[in-house]
Amino acid sequence: MKRVPSKQRNFVIHRERDRAALKRLALMLLSGLVLAGGFVYAAGQHFSAVRLGYEGEKLRAEKAKLQDQQDRLLLAKQVAATPARLESAAIGLGMRAVQSGQIDPARRVKRQEAELPANVPPTVRAR
Repeated sequence: MKRVPSKQRNFVIHRERDRAALKRLALMLLSGLVLAGGFVYAAGQHFSAVRLGYEGEKLRAEKAKLQDQQDRLLLAKQVAATPARLESAAIGLGMRAVQSGQIDPARRVKRQEAELPANVPPTVRAR
């Protein structure tokens, strides 16, 4: 087999740059970056929506728990405000029922007149 001698110099070939290929490559790179950026943005939006969904569910559960607690407290308030409970609490504090001799209607009228301001006309005071 006949070989080319190793000392033979090859011609240096200078290729022309294909500017259209460079523009196509830049356009493809830019398009790929925009597409990848869109995917990253969409993924971020998706994960944000999932996180907000979990937070909303947690808040709904907390609201239901607080609503149940409010219902229990309102029921306890209503039970505590029953006349029988109030009477037993008053007796426990040492209070007694009002006797008819303890009520003085004239004293009540004098107290109401004393509470009125001085600039009230006498016609209003007589009521």
